[in-house]
Amino acid sequence: MPAKHTHKTALQYIGLGLFALSLLVFTGMLALENYRLTEQDLLATMAPNPEAEGAGTPEASSTVSAGSSGGASDAAPESAPTDPRARLIYEVQAPAFREAATELRLTDQTFGSSFSFQDKVTEVFQAARERVDESVDELIANEELPEGVSEWDVRLSDPAYYTEKFAALTAAAEIGPVVDNPWLFFLLTIGLGVLGGILYILPKFGPHPGIKHDHIYHSQVTKGLNLGWRGFFLAATILGILLFGIRYMAGDWFWPAVTTAIGLLILGLVLWVEGSWHKTRVRAADPAGLSAYIGILAGTYLIGFYVLLYWTPAHVTPWITMVEPLKTALFGGTASQWFLYGLLYTLVILVMGVRMITKYRHNKYQLLRTGSVMFFQLAFAFLIPEILGALNKPQQDLKNIWPLDYDFFFGWQLDQFQSAGAVGIFMLVWGIVLIIVGVPLMVHLVGKRWYCSWVCGCGGLAETMGDPWRQLSDKSLRAWKFERWIVHGVLLAAILMTALTLYTYFTGAGSLLGFETWKVQKWYGFLIGAGFAGVVGTGFYPLMGNRVWCRFGCPLAAYLGLVQRFQSRFRITTNGGQCISCGNCSTYCEMGIDVRAYAQKGQDIVRASCVGCGVCAAVCPRGVLRLENSSVDAGYRTVPERVIHVSEEGVSLVD
Repeated sequence: MPAKHTHKTALQYIGLGLFALSLLVFTGMLALENYRLTEQDLLATMAPNPEAEGAGTPEASSTVSAGSSGGASDAAPESAPTDPRARLIYEVQAPAFREAATELRLTDQTFGSSFSFQDKVTEVFQAARERVDESVDELIANEELPEGVSEWDVRLSDPAYYTEKFAALTAAAEIGPVVDNPWLFFLLTIGLGVLGGILYILPKFGPHPGIKHDHIYHSQVTKGLNLGWRGFFLAATILGILLFGIRYMAGDWFWPAVTTAIGLLILGLVLWVEGSWHKTRVRAADPAGLSAYIGILAGTYLIGFYVLLYWTPAHVTPWITMVEPLKTALFGGTASQWFLYGLLYTLVILVMGVRMITKYRHNKYQLLRTGSVMFFQLAFAFLIPEILGALNKPQQDLKNIWPLDYDFFFGWQLDQFQSAGAVGIFMLVWGIVLIIVGVPLMVHLVGKRWYCSWVCGCGGLAETMGDPWRQLSDKSLRAWKFERWIVHGVLLAAILMTALTLYTYFTGAGSLLGFETWKVQKWYGFLIGAGFAGVVGTGFYPLMGNRVWCRFGCPLAAYLGLVQRFQSRFRITTNGGQCISCGNCSTYCEMGIDVRAYAQKGQDIVRASCVGCGVCAAVCPRGVLRLENSSVDAGYRTVPERVIHVSEEGVSLVD
């Protein structure tokens, strides 16, 4: 019996060992730190003194803004009179936090984990909130609220809205080996991980160029799941996101309920109205059951990473502390979870991009495309925004396009563009021109591949890190039916959310037809921007393939796809007479298109979902497939070839 695994060199085993060690340290360092908070840091974060900011007082000196020297003068500079609203907030909230922290012993003990620390912070916050409410009620009863100050300016809202401040408290309280030796942990995690990845990849340049299947359906990493287990993991993840969403929305269950209803509606439409129940076979990479244990472990790890990063950043404080010196050295300022994420995202694309080059080095198109996504991620998504931030300009990713960049038209973003001078106005105009002119024009000329496979960061990660799992995409008709309902539904949601946002921005009204704008924005950002794009979109690479987000959830992909389907010159041509039905093209199609079915019919492929990655053509042993830009004969080349049937009754065309 032939072996079901690929031979690895000694160098590759060393690389795997280094990567495993780096991952172990990266995960374990979250449990190494202790947390001890001072009253000074508590008040500086939760109830800062408005008269102390910038004047060198203890409350102000604990948080130094980007670009400042961090020094303090002996005499406070002259400043404008303190805002009565800010002064009242401080006078009411500061004593409440001080008393609650003392009573509940937040500031005089050391906590062994971020979880126990956060539990105590939440407890103190709730106690302070009760004290603030009592003080505000007393002010109202005595008619002592200053003119122009609302009670809601002073009261504390639900703890769910203070995630960033709680994370700042955790960072201020952190003590331990990571704080003392950030560069050491940087080298032991990110440094070793990059080195291990490179050592594992380099020997792949040795064998003869060309596609090798390498037992992709036998490996415990890449074999995938059958339909039942795939459905279980997906349902469990979606349910978890919706339940957490109730907490994220401070107990408001309306939008989670609406999302659940829409999901059930789509499920009913596909399975029963469109007749997919028991009528459409779904390809299962592993019919034997739950055996792709390494892939499941990888997917679970990615899901956990995204949950912590997006929604509970306080618990990844050691990771952020680790990259703080790099952020300060290169760009100034302090690191956040988004700098950490951008750094990791970029390094993964660069390292796994080298792997893509080794695998597809026989194909010039793939080399150029991989180099393109590596360049755009490094320059446009990471370096340029960080440089802009260091210059106190909006940190805009100039290649990001609405509706993927869903907060482009948010009020704070528009105000930021307008306040940034000529640079900000350019960003605003550039973004609008891309939406109205750039997308339709480029898709008409070369298809959606110009963005999805050459520029986009989501596509770049899918094509590099996600490439080992591209064969797991579901090729069934049922999956396509789900795809078109979900992805166009997300596009519609993005349009409605943006319309409501612009209505609020230009009219000043906070709601329309009972829908509060900020809640719609918050839920869309949670569910689509984080839950779908990150937790499911990336976490499910090892479970459902590398383009789950691009195929089922990306609203920009839906917009690009509509233009491609009806107005683009791009298509994949087929030479059906040369097809040997090997199935390589369908196997490697990450968007779930059954390419072989088109090739067998001699039918050119013009699909809204096709991202034009060209891998189907790169893996074809007979040169059946070509990526072309032409509309000359599209009228008859995009329909199946028809067969002439000769019989005693006459001559007829058969489909």
